[in-house]
Amino acid sequence: MQDIKPRSGAGALFRALVLLVAAALLALTLVPAAQAAEEPETTTVIPLGRAVGIKLFAQGVLVVGLSDITTDQGVTSPARACGLQKGDVITHINQTKVNDIETVQALLQELDGQPMELTVLREEQSQTMTTRAARCSADGGYKLGAWIRDSMAGIGTLTFVEPKTGLFGTLGHGINDVDTAVLMKLQSGAITPASVASVVKGADGRPGELRGAFSSSKDLGTLFANTKQGVFGRLKDPAACSGTPVPVARPEEVHPGQATILSNVSGTTVEEYTVEILKVYDNTTDTRDLMLRVTDPRLLDRTGGIVQGMSGSPILQDGKLVGAVTHVLVDHADRGYGILAQNMLAQARQAQRG
Repeated sequence: MQDIKPRSGAGALFRALVLLVAAALLALTLVPAAQAAEEPETTTVIPLGRAVGIKLFAQGVLVVGLSDITTDQGVTSPARACGLQKGDVITHINQTKVNDIETVQALLQELDGQPMELTVLREEQSQTMTTRAARCSADGGYKLGAWIRDSMAGIGTLTFVEPKTGLFGTLGHGINDVDTAVLMKLQSGAITPASVASVVKGADGRPGELRGAFSSSKDLGTLFANTKQGVFGRLKDPAACSGTPVPVARPEEVHPGQATILSNVSGTTVEEYTVEILKVYDNTTDTRDLMLRVTDPRLLDRTGGIVQGMSGSPILQDGKLVGAVTHVLVDHADRGYGILAQNMLAQARQAQRG
């Protein structure tokens, strides 16, 4: 969790904000937002606010740290010696594609300490490195000297579904690795049913959190994109998420004033809570398109305001979906930021096109 200064005019006390993804999904999203695409006609979606489990399996394996290996010849680190860095993504060992830790481990043992070529992505640029695994004197296994991660999971909030196609959006920001802040490259993933068991109530200076559990055996839908403006996919059965479709507001239709959010802060029940949109920003360079404040006494009593796990809660105003909650101000737990719904939808369309 990092402290970040707010926008000018938001007040000197608003010195920090955090993304609202529970557990391993915490990450910052300080990147340009997708520009809203022009729609030939008004798009309608069903706003949801339902808590879901999110499972993401990476494309390649992410290096989250480097370590030393004790061998019979002394201490060494093949990963460090060949130039591997924290945040690198290993996509191939020799000519074999790697997407999980088990494949990496098996290949290292098969190579038996012989030279190997690593194909690595670093800041979207591909490069190759040559190294050889070292044999650990403690267990006899061949190791690279790198801590790697191939998947992430946590709880977030489903923002909307397009009833005709089953297209859904969630979070309003991307899933970044908790150790490196690198946006995880999606190989595959799914959303699953989730239930909120308890709430760690937020307070000024201490963000709260939704705590719950989700099913690992039943998938509601599959993911096709993890982007800086949200995580997107398709429901297996669009009819499983019922509700009344509403128009997606154009950016110029969103204004300061009363609004509501849909959120799931207990069990599987989604409720509507009152909020106030304090400011709408023009030409933003990240996912903080608007600032909002929770005004509903029920939500303030239950959560203290906006807490981690509420990321993706849909924001409604004038009968339209205007955005999704994405951040909480650390020093003011009742306030946070949101992304415009049109920007989420535009990014989903772009990701669909590939």
